[in-house]
Amino acid sequence: MKHVGMFEAKTNLSALVEEVEKGGSVTITRHGKPVARLVGAHTELTAEQIAQRREAVAGLRKIAKELNIRATPEEIKSWINEGRH
Repeated sequence: MKHVGMFEAKTNLSALVEEVEKGGSVTITRHGKPVARLVGAHTELTAEQIAQRREAVAGLRKIAKELNIRATPEEIKSWINEGRH
């Protein structure tokens, strides 16, 4: 996976899109921190990737239950956004 800064992404967008069309992906960074990923519009997950994600979600739910965390999806999203600042 290629990493490019925001300025480079703006100035080379056409080339980056061509790279993605060929099956690649590009992570766009701001001040060295990832902020976005450019992937193909028709990128589909493999069965293995789906299984890994389901397993990860199940693990997170188990931890939340063990810690007695009761939060709405909106609260969780708010916490995530707070961490991005």
